Amino acid sequence: MWMFLQHMSYWDWLALGVILLILEVFGAGGYLLWIGMAAAAVGVLTFILPQMPWELQFLLFGLFAIATALYWWRRQRSAVRQSDQPHLNLRGQELIGKVFQVHEAIVDGRGKIKVADSVWLAKGPESSVGTRVRVVAQEGAVLQVERAD
Repeated sequence: MWMFLQHMSYWDWLALGVILLILEVFGAGGYLLWIGMAAAAVGVLTFILPQMPWELQFLLFGLFAIATALYWWRRQRSAVRQSDQPHLNLRGQELIGKVFQVHEAIVDGRGKIKVADSVWLAKGPESSVGTRVRVVAQEGAVLQVERAD
């Protein structure tokens, strides 16, 4: 094995790169992509400079792997953007501050309000049907309301 590592040709580096890229297809999340690219780069350099010592080949592979991994990490961090719809998956959060009508009277602090084509449970002050209320908070599936006078 030691002899093989000391006499790696460009074909060996390119094969390692291809194997890592194939493994990446099975879901490594981007990690093996860049290491495979580093192996392919060393393979190309070994093709151009066939007398390159094996120590330098492994050193370059390590440096390329670290450099490409850092590049990928920085690119991933810069790709994170704030959503233009922050409440998209937080159902009910987009209702806070909006005014709706009471659908079923709020009695003893509990009732229902009509929101578009659905009805939500509401918690708030005593209110009769048709009273306008403003949503001030959400507690699970219950909307906290106050009168919108």
